[in-house]
Amino acid sequence: MFVQENLHQRWYQLENKLTDKFGKKPDIETILFLIGLQETGFQTNKISKEQKQDLMHVAVCILLQPSGYFVFEKFDSDNYPHFKQLKEVPDYLSSEHEDFFKEHILHYFDKIEF
Repeated sequence: MFVQENLHQRWYQLENKLTDKFGKKPDIETILFLIGLQETGFQTNKISKEQKQDLMHVAVCILLQPSGYFVFEKFDSDNYPHFKQLKEVPDYLSSEHEDFFKEHILHYFDKIEF
């Protein structure tokens, strides 16, 4: 129970920091998108739905890499990162799946000292 409360408290603090920075409370998909942008340096005025999904996929790979789910393979000719999946992401119930990603997102932001 304490671990769950600690997770929610830390998540609330991160949401507040991101809200202060961007003026709007982000959901998990938005946070994944922001991580993908940060990690790829992707810049354009208009982003397609496919590009947004690709950026979110990069974010998931980067977030789960320290836990052994993905490993970086290479950059392609556009300097876009590619990863190899080493093991399946656990198929949790929806709230457990969300907490799994929240924990990894919090670890990422701790690592970059946000």
